[in-house]
Amino acid sequence: MSGKPVKGILLLAFGGADSIESVEPFVKNVLKGRIPTQELIDKARERYKLIGGKSPLLDITLAQGKAVTGMLNADPEARYEYRAYVGMRYWHPFIAETVGKMKADGVDEAIAVIMSPFLSLVATGAYIEDLEAAVGVHGGPSVEMLGSWHMERPFRDLIAENIEKELVGIDRKDSLIVFSSHSLPAVAVEGDPYEMVVKQASEFVMEKIGKADFKVSFQSKGAGPRQWIGPDTEDIIKEAAKRGKKRVIIVPIGFAADHVETLYDIDILFKSVAAETGVEFRRTPSLNTDPRFVGLLAAMLKKVAEKKQ
Repeated sequence: MSGKPVKGILLLAFGGADSIESVEPFVKNVLKGRIPTQELIDKARERYKLIGGKSPLLDITLAQGKAVTGMLNADPEARYEYRAYVGMRYWHPFIAETVGKMKADGVDEAIAVIMSPFLSLVATGAYIEDLEAAVGVHGGPSVEMLGSWHMERPFRDLIAENIEKELVGIDRKDSLIVFSSHSLPAVAVEGDPYEMVVKQASEFVMEKIGKADFKVSFQSKGAGPRQWIGPDTEDIIKEAAKRGKKRVIIVPIGFAADHVETLYDIDILFKSVAAETGVEFRRTPSLNTDPRFVGLLAAMLKKVAEKKQ
């Protein structure tokens, strides 16, 4: 023990099935009461089988928390002892479970960070609702929310540097950079800034890249008749081939860690679409535990935690 007061760092993420057996209950949690078809469950199981039988999201998020608090605690001038916690919306450890553990551990104050660059009522508001409900049930801890980071210069530079690595030695005119984020139902985002902030962040990155062709797209839309925001990333890849592009560079700008939507949707599905259309496929790495990303989060968290009272 350091003798310093404890400050919890709570990382909030979507969640993912941790085994093939847990795919069905996980899908049911995501659908929030709607009954999934057997076809939907079978497709989800197949996707998880193709990425190794489980989502790596929890392991990566735990590693992110460990790296961030390790960096914070390495500062001899730190006013707090920082402890990392992870809470998921749709699978264990659920947000309520983690809040209960924090309370049991004697954590009275915490900062929560939603592990998405884009904060909006539709995209991330439910995390805050779940967190507030859990805090109410357990009688604490007191939690402050970290703001979004999509317009932070270190985030922009990190994404840009990863893109520039893919552009080395090739003709930019032959390439299409595709910024991909999770799609949402069109009716849900009416009046919500989600689409705007995704485009804003992508354009901010391109200011650093300079002259190059790019598109902003959305992926992993849900099943059913509802209209989802687009354009769809898969369609953009097909259009790139028709426009004579030789390669696409997929940038998973909307995701803070690898999970089924990057490892299956991008690395398997979109890669196969590119191959079918004769376009070279490349993609930049996810943020995961990249030291540049860890440093950004640590700096933002420290600024909030150690502000003068």
